[in-house]
Amino acid sequence: MVSPKEETLIYGTKVSTVCPGTFTGQDINQEPTNMDLAMKLHYLRGIYYFKSQAMDGLTTMDIKEPMFSWFNRFYATSGRLRRTESGRPYIKCNDCGARFIEAHCAKTLEEWLEIKDEEAHEKLLVPHHVIGPELAFSPLVSAVVGVSVGLSWAHILGDAFSAVEFMNEWGHAMAAQQLAKPLKSAQINTKPKTSPSPTTPTNDPLSTKRVGPVGDHWVYPNSCKMETFSFNLTATQITHLQSKLCGPVGTKQIPLFESICALIWKIVAQTRNGPEPKVVTICKSDSSPRKNGILGNDQVIKTVEAHFSVMEAHPKELAELVINQALDERPKIEDVVKRDNGLSDLIVYGANLTFVDLEGADLYGLEFNGQKPTYVGYKVDGVGEEGLVLVLPGPKNEGKNGSGGKVVTIIVPENQVVKLKSELKREFSIA
Repeated sequence: MVSPKEETLIYGTKVSTVCPGTFTGQDINQEPTNMDLAMKLHYLRGIYYFKSQAMDGLTTMDIKEPMFSWFNRFYATSGRLRRTESGRPYIKCNDCGARFIEAHCAKTLEEWLEIKDEEAHEKLLVPHHVIGPELAFSPLVSAVVGVSVGLSWAHILGDAFSAVEFMNEWGHAMAAQQLAKPLKSAQINTKPKTSPSPTTPTNDPLSTKRVGPVGDHWVYPNSCKMETFSFNLTATQITHLQSKLCGPVGTKQIPLFESICALIWKIVAQTRNGPEPKVVTICKSDSSPRKNGILGNDQVIKTVEAHFSVMEAHPKELAELVINQALDERPKIEDVVKRDNGLSDLIVYGANLTFVDLEGADLYGLEFNGQKPTYVGYKVDGVGEEGLVLVLPGPKNEGKNGSGGKVVTIIVPENQVVKLKSELKREFSIA
């Protein structure tokens, strides 16, 4: 429930639905892949902050009208979930639309960013819709436009790279750039496919955790409250961090993402009450070129296991383990969903301590009125108790040539936050 204080910050909320501008067609369905279904209990929440010039002179219809052609391109995002006779979910591309929410804010952007309770107040700017308990009436995408642009994205549609490309295409539509024709991928068919018979049972992959069953209400029943916090890494701090692992500049350097994984892995082991996290999950963009406009969960998911004390290890040793010993879990994840006929209730993020590399995502590619965002943040809902670390590109005004900084967002049980922040600050001066 929104408190009276929060109602004074965000007011005048209006909710509508935006659909593709042209009729998609009859009996057009999209069958999620096994990997898509493995991610169904996770949700991406994005926040894009713009200066006021980005919306100057724009009416509501100026914003909404280009969305019709935008959803022509990504019409599956306007569909609704159904189940086949076997129970496997699929998307019926019936043009039911995405939620569009308009809201006014009582503060300027500068005043808003000064608010200390980052997580609580961003909840006012980002929809937190989930799928279910009635699949047929649950939108897969929601957006809020006000002092910022907030995105709620069902992970079954695709990973963060897909969500970012989807949002950037909205900017192209706003600029009246020519969009490609509506997608007709191999995943589109007129009748949902029937699932094959289960294969011989094998052990579940290390990167997943079975939960539920959740039925048609796709919410992870987490037993503890999770808290999110973020910190920025400047180019100077990045140089300092990497010198801790590899020595002075000039020696062979370990890539930044793997350096951050190693440092935080060690800190979590030092601050956690209970057993060390000996297994971590690493998620990165696939090095293979993505087909432009094709949504899906194509990121690489690997696990790394340490057969030694993480607390006592040098961070460089952990980083080299991440680089050289990570094992691709995707075939195993796909197999477990396949043998369960698509009915598995799994989580990936937070099944182990999980690190997600979004450095290559074009987070600042969304543009309105020639203005790019001043800051972009992404987080995940549906994270397991082991926690999640996202590494994102920082604001473009940092570092050399207007870039170079990073944003690290951490989602962990709330009882771990104080010690984790303290250790980050004490050891590495980054929080």
